[in-house]
Amino acid sequence: MRTAIVARAIAYVLLITQTLPDAECQAAPGDSWPVATPAQVGLSSAVLDSIDAEIQSGRYGYVDRMLVIRRGQIAWDRRYQHDYDDVYGDSARLATTLRSHDRSGSYNYFNDWWHPYYRRGELHTLQSVTKTITSIIIGAATTRGEFPSLDTPVLSFFDSSEVASIDDRKRRLTIRHLLTMTAGLNWDEARPYGDTANTAIQLESSYDWVDFAIDRPMTDEPGSRFAYNSGASQILAHVFARATGMDVEEYAARHVFEPLGIRDWYWKRTPAGVPDTEGGLYMRAEDLARLWQLFLLGGDWNGRRIVSEQWVRESVTPAIAVGGPQNRVAYGYKWWLYPNPLDEQRYLWAGSGFGGQFPIAVPGHDLILVLNGWNILPGTPSAPARRILERILRGAAQSR
Repeated sequence: MRTAIVARAIAYVLLITQTLPDAECQAAPGDSWPVATPAQVGLSSAVLDSIDAEIQSGRYGYVDRMLVIRRGQIAWDRRYQHDYDDVYGDSARLATTLRSHDRSGSYNYFNDWWHPYYRRGELHTLQSVTKTITSIIIGAATTRGEFPSLDTPVLSFFDSSEVASIDDRKRRLTIRHLLTMTAGLNWDEARPYGDTANTAIQLESSYDWVDFAIDRPMTDEPGSRFAYNSGASQILAHVFARATGMDVEEYAARHVFEPLGIRDWYWKRTPAGVPDTEGGLYMRAEDLARLWQLFLLGGDWNGRRIVSEQWVRESVTPAIAVGGPQNRVAYGYKWWLYPNPLDEQRYLWAGSGFGGQFPIAVPGHDLILVLNGWNILPGTPSAPARRILERILRGAAQSR
């Protein structure tokens, strides 16, 4: 409980500085993003060239794309080609590899028909960035008055007679706890994803992911401790459908994706047919950036209110501390919040997905970085997204 209190105290101090919308942020793009040179938007070409050379050298394993948007314009866009059939093809055919329960399907992460691109096209897997987008969709439904209070008990959306391991703690579990990774369910996702003891692997090996997650026994009081839990995000798909009467993907298509100009995506389904809200979305980097730009704009898109400023503010205000007091990493409503290296009074607003999916917005600088990659074997390097972003920010400061 003390961790949560400390996080909330930090949140109140920082709330003053998290001005929304971003005073420097430009208008939302139209059908396509405008393009500028780095210099035209105050970025250093030399820094970006240096990062690009490091990626091409293989220093960060398999990076598929790096996209930098500033002042509403694409300032840097590089794609890196990899033959994933050659890279992971042998692993895809082995019975003992990651996601081996789904050797020929969409949950074998070595299968290059499904990963990292959907059917070898342009839509890139987002993995757990899907969690953040699910939160945005909930925010849209909340803004439209079609979603209940976040303090609604989760069990009110279930037939309690069919839920296992109910105790007083589970009765106190709310939607807010699901959003902030403080559910208190018995869940171990700290292990490598190739380890069958990882609870998320067990979830994806089951038929009904929602039942698997809600049936887990409780180990902590809800709200007391951060514990990363993909099952909590999957429960939200069920809650959303019960609360709104609509599938979360259809709702997103109507009320989030269409107004933002996102017209092409793919969303995997669980074996039971529920949208995979813990990691199933595929999207182009430039469309993913639209969702982050929406938050920099305070939830308004060319005069159309998608999510309220209140929802944006609450989403990116620390709800719970993640790391120790030295690193100040926090978590909001499915948003990872990292200290801005150039401005300690602000946070970076980030998503994070398995394999190297890192969309990050920098409030106050009107800047978005999107990295896609596919580094999925234990011990393989991964692009250090925050360090790369810090170099971009410092280069911008020096080029003024």
